[in-house]
Amino acid sequence: MSAQVHLFTDGACSGNPGPGGWAYILRHLATGQEKEASEGEANTTNNRMELTAVVKGLEALKRPCRVELFTDSVYVGDGMTKWMPKWKSNGWKRKEKGQLKPVKNEELWRRLDELISQHQVSYTRVAGHSGHPENDRCDELAVDAYQKFL
Repeated sequence: MSAQVHLFTDGACSGNPGPGGWAYILRHLATGQEKEASEGEANTTNNRMELTAVVKGLEALKRPCRVELFTDSVYVGDGMTKWMPKWKSNGWKRKEKGQLKPVKNEELWRRLDELISQHQVSYTRVAGHSGHPENDRCDELAVDAYQKFL
């Protein structure tokens, strides 16, 4: 039986693009053990930080797990559940005005695709800045992470 974990993530930017940060909290449900991590970048986008938080959180897992991802990012949620299969079948291209264009943040989406194949990942959307304790904590960590770049 694979371990069950909750992954809470958030990304933040001051300006878009601008200095940004990402953060995650991983919680092992059986033991209650938690791990927090965060980092910042000098010049990035909010979507990139949201996606990086999920990638970094999944990369921190040492073996295949059942993961419930909690994020306020519709971009990440829709990308995982709706867009990625189409992008992959189109050679990691998306349709825009009838033409195929490169997927933005392609290397992160490709890495996320690899990681999802190693785990059983489900997605739960949470409302941002709504008093959800773990989402609020991730937001705090992500904002702290980019402060040094301001």
